Amino acid sequence: MSARREKYVLITGGCGFIGTNLADRILTGGRRVLVFDNLSRAGVEQNLEFLTAKHGGLIEVQLGDVRNSTLVARVVRNATEVFHLSAQVAVTTSLVDPREDFDINARGTLNVLEAIRGRLAPPPIVFTSTNKVYGALDDVRLRDEPQRYVADRAISEERPLDFHSPYGCSKGAADQYVIDYARSFGIPAVVFRMSCIYGPHQFGTEDQGWIAHFLIRAIEGKPITLYGDGRQVRDILYVEDLVDAFLLAQKNVAAISGRAFNIGGGPSNAISLLELLDIIERLDGQRPNVSFDDWRVGDQRYYVSDTRAYGAATGWRAHVPARDGIRLLYEWLLASRGRKRAARSIKTVRPEVPRADARVAAP
Repeated sequence: MSARREKYVLITGGCGFIGTNLADRILTGGRRVLVFDNLSRAGVEQNLEFLTAKHGGLIEVQLGDVRNSTLVARVVRNATEVFHLSAQVAVTTSLVDPREDFDINARGTLNVLEAIRGRLAPPPIVFTSTNKVYGALDDVRLRDEPQRYVADRAISEERPLDFHSPYGCSKGAADQYVIDYARSFGIPAVVFRMSCIYGPHQFGTEDQGWIAHFLIRAIEGKPITLYGDGRQVRDILYVEDLVDAFLLAQKNVAAISGRAFNIGGGPSNAISLLELLDIIERLDGQRPNVSFDDWRVGDQRYYVSDTRAYGAATGWRAHVPARDGIRLLYEWLLASRGRKRAARSIKTVRPEVPRADARVAAP
């Protein structure tokens, strides 16, 4: 990071797939961005190369870890806005090493909050939580259909928190700290409890980023393992729609500070694992080889976000339909591998949708 004192938007985890898309939008709007990342995840170095090649002098980079409170305080010092995306993101990893999961997700978030609290004029923070704070949702009544589970309603913010994994605990603790710092210290802060986000610059693994993971395995001709019966349902949200939500949160932070919102594609973008395999078969021309394994700890059979609260607060809604977004990610994954393949049976036109202004002035 340079010694210059220009103000910037700070994105922790800024080289991750969500951070890259967010940084790209803000930089394209002409504002400076500092990305803070330890480059520990697969694919993030490629994302960093993309951002620096495209945006040059507008972007600053600080390699570091949110567990380093001194370094966190340094990058927060000149931030006009903070998007705290840095996290340990996999339930399976949290089960292997709960202490590290806690240190990154809970203690790391506290470091960011304390750095913000230390400012005379605290910058607003948007924090990315997870649907896992609601636990396994075993009490949700489901109907069994051949391709998916069906519930009577989506999951709203009125649902009590009910952690069911070290990952759920650490993100839930961070979630609550962010809300409390808004209440106790007046820090402008908004929490997003996110469902499944997908899109370009995502290098999905078996443990995180399942849409991209399935597509990558299909493109590479490798088998896919489904944990459970494949009928589990998630609402999926294309990353550009999430970026819209982020920017609207900063624009409206004075009105919505101290609140947590469920964010995802909603019922119209709900899809099961088996249904995704059907879409991949039509895109790729053949169905991936699939095997099945046991359900994993805390896995939700059904999670679909009720996003009406955030829509009412800011006017936000998802624009990109699931099939279009999956097609766009598929094409990006092919292009990133220098390959082209004509998709079959699915006609997709890239959505032309209005985007939140990336040049909103910092509050």
